[in-house]
Amino acid sequence: MRLHTRDVRQDVRELGALLGDVLEAQTSTASFETVEELRQAAIAYRKGESGSRERLYDVVGDLEPERESVVARAFTTYFELINLAEERERVRVIREASQEGTLEDGILDTLDALDDEEVDEELLGRVLEDVLIEPTFTAHPTEARRKTVKSKLRSIANRLETLDERRLTDLEHDQEWRHVVAEVTSLWQTSQVRDRRPEPTDEARNVQWYLENTLFDVVGEVYEELEEELRAEYPGLDVPKLFEFRSWAGSDRDGNPFVTPEVTEDTLERQRSVALEKYSDSLKRLSGVLSQDATRIDPGHELERSLKADRELLPVVAEESDERYPNEPYRQKLKLMRERLRRVEDVRPNGYADASELMADLEVIDTSLRRTGAAQVADVYVEPLMRQVDTFGFTLASLDLRDHQENHTEAVHEALAHEGLDYYGSSEDERVELLTDAILQDEPVVDLEEPGDVSETAERVLRRFRKLGEWQREYGVGAIDTYCISMTEEPSHVLEVLFLADQAGVVSMPDHCGIDVVPLLETESALNGARRIMGTLFENEAYEQALAARNDVQEIMLGYSDSNKENGFLAANWDLYKNQRRLADICDDFDVTMRLFHGRGGSISRGGGPMNEAMLALPNETVTGQIKFTEQGEAIAEKYANPRIAERNLEQMLNAQIRARLQAIRTPEEEVPDRWVDAMDTMAAAAREEYRNLLEADGFVSYFEQATPITVIEELNLGSRPASRSDERSVEDLRAIPWVFSWTQSRCILPGWYSLAAGVNAFLEDGGDMDDLREMYDEWAFFRSTFDNAAMALARTDLEIATEYANLADEELREEFFTRLTDEYEDAAGLMLDISERSSLLKREWLEESLRRRNPYVDPLNLLQTHLLSQTHRTDEEEQTLRLTVKGIAAGMKNTG
Repeated sequence: MRLHTRDVRQDVRELGALLGDVLEAQTSTASFETVEELRQAAIAYRKGESGSRERLYDVVGDLEPERESVVARAFTTYFELINLAEERERVRVIREASQEGTLEDGILDTLDALDDEEVDEELLGRVLEDVLIEPTFTAHPTEARRKTVKSKLRSIANRLETLDERRLTDLEHDQEWRHVVAEVTSLWQTSQVRDRRPEPTDEARNVQWYLENTLFDVVGEVYEELEEELRAEYPGLDVPKLFEFRSWAGSDRDGNPFVTPEVTEDTLERQRSVALEKYSDSLKRLSGVLSQDATRIDPGHELERSLKADRELLPVVAEESDERYPNEPYRQKLKLMRERLRRVEDVRPNGYADASELMADLEVIDTSLRRTGAAQVADVYVEPLMRQVDTFGFTLASLDLRDHQENHTEAVHEALAHEGLDYYGSSEDERVELLTDAILQDEPVVDLEEPGDVSETAERVLRRFRKLGEWQREYGVGAIDTYCISMTEEPSHVLEVLFLADQAGVVSMPDHCGIDVVPLLETESALNGARRIMGTLFENEAYEQALAARNDVQEIMLGYSDSNKENGFLAANWDLYKNQRRLADICDDFDVTMRLFHGRGGSISRGGGPMNEAMLALPNETVTGQIKFTEQGEAIAEKYANPRIAERNLEQMLNAQIRARLQAIRTPEEEVPDRWVDAMDTMAAAAREEYRNLLEADGFVSYFEQATPITVIEELNLGSRPASRSDERSVEDLRAIPWVFSWTQSRCILPGWYSLAAGVNAFLEDGGDMDDLREMYDEWAFFRSTFDNAAMALARTDLEIATEYANLADEELREEFFTRLTDEYEDAAGLMLDISERSSLLKREWLEESLRRRNPYVDPLNLLQTHLLSQTHRTDEEEQTLRLTVKGIAAGMKNTG
């Protein structure tokens, strides 16, 4: 059976031709010819048909400002459209492999793995009970596209789907294509560059879109497929809750002064409204299905009791329901349920207190249908809705609060100073003792409502905790029940948050703790001091009670971004691996269940790469079944904008986590040979030294500033959060996202591979052997995943283009630093091929094809960007064009930070 009528080449060809037509119609034939000349010259050079890029240089150098803008917009729009073509191809591959039963890492593949491992029902039940996957959406500013642009692109994508998957008449085909033409025309006339920074509420709405329009429906489909496949082999198995979605958008205060309590409250309210509306719509549709006549079936006593209880709560509505739906008990029940949903946000009484009450009513209907012989109706219509309620509750996505530990310390100090206590002057041990005693005593120590004369920072923190109590009372504890502490270095940093929550009434020992307090360990000192930090907390009486109230689960967040920026790619990955095992040992010693929260970014250097491979590469000791990880920026759109791709991502995550948890149960401690550990210690130490030598070398910051578009990126309206933590210019002060973004733009993706060769060569010079490295690559998932990710960053680096950026720097700086980068790159690429025994850096053929397709079209944007950067004075129009080249290159590279 033929599933599709098109292929990626046709999509690319027709969309490219359409863009050319629109470009010529909207500008001029001369502009079209300029773009075509650049395109053909770039392709000719990449194919080896031209010996140099001289023609490209000449055309770019002769462009007038207005024509520069047209060129930038043309190539940027091209990449937006080509990204849609490649997304469509991903869907084709998924659907065709699914039809043929060859889809790797999906639900069927999971069943095959369980069969190979001879897993019985009891063991699988234990694995599934342990598994909880928590993607956490952040508002980190790595999404370069405007929301308006994304909306238009999604409309085009939907038209391409119709053209590809439906059998259309010629007339219907032409009508669909006319809509594509209209959308591309509108896209061309729409500004690609934001004229203002997005506000936190914009970012929260952006995250909400994916939850509401894609994931809400996809989750039920994943469960349905899993249950269907399990039914034959494991008929007695009930599938528990496996997914939960969380968000930082609207609640992450770290480094973002614009995330106020009002923003958080608006996010909570809006998300609840969306969830309730979705459920109400689902109940209305369900009412159209459940039209059973009570004179023909016996719905059972439980449904009758439930209806009677509702009639007592809502007598007027019940009377209307009885009159409208005589002898139709399900419809009567559903109308009453919809009324109770309406009253959740209403001043009127008898709305649902929480999602568990809605779930109880759905379970009554489900049970009743099954006892009347309508199990298929329950499976198709009721079960998916129950999964949605179980996953999204009334919150859509639970929010995590986050702030920097310095702000908590300042707030605690000032609040206690008002009570005559000197917190700043106390030692760490004294601080721990003071906070512990305060948490354990019944009476509050400080008055959060009237804290006295405190600084603006302290007032913001104290007000947030005051509001936290209100939010939990209004929206439920589960709506906002996690508090993450950036730059945690001491046990007191964790106890400060627990203390403030206690003073706000969110914590009441020993019976209730309304929050998980999550230390974010992101510096080398914090990671290496993990036993001191966590051990002190686990032995602390107050914290021990808090853990007991949270089912003895300790969430610990690991920071990939700052760890990489501080230590370099190889050393950071090894530190994270070792410290995960160390944290698992600490939690095991204190009989605490660990939930690791992986602060991963979209780029390789910030923990990106295939999520399912990353999950399988985690140390067995850390795989408790529960896992949480951030989803950021453009990675959210790539993974979750298209329903079929979103479903595929969830299935891959589930496949990986089930297999990883099964492996961890059977082999609780990963068997890593000592010689492999020694090899990594040697490589990581040398890599860290080389990386730090580079960053700390005199003139490197100046080179970075001159040879990348960092100054342009800092001025882009990417997100509501500032690019730097202060006004200083240093690598340490710069946030990880613009650091990576800048190198990605210049096609020298240093954060993803620099010092890898230095590390490997140190091992070889110390008596190591290439065969040892090949063995590690073949047999150790962590090593293979790490080096494959580095290979991806190496493959995406283009030193010829990077040279254009290096030439922007002072000659002395260029000679010192670009030569150093080039040598390290070439060495790393060669070693990578030797270790993997591949002829190509990339192991995925489709990615290699994608890079070949894209490179000729990114080149003109890079050359235009370096041309504009080289000018000492730029007009307003040229500044706008320069910013647009950043967007275009980001679209072409499919990556920012």
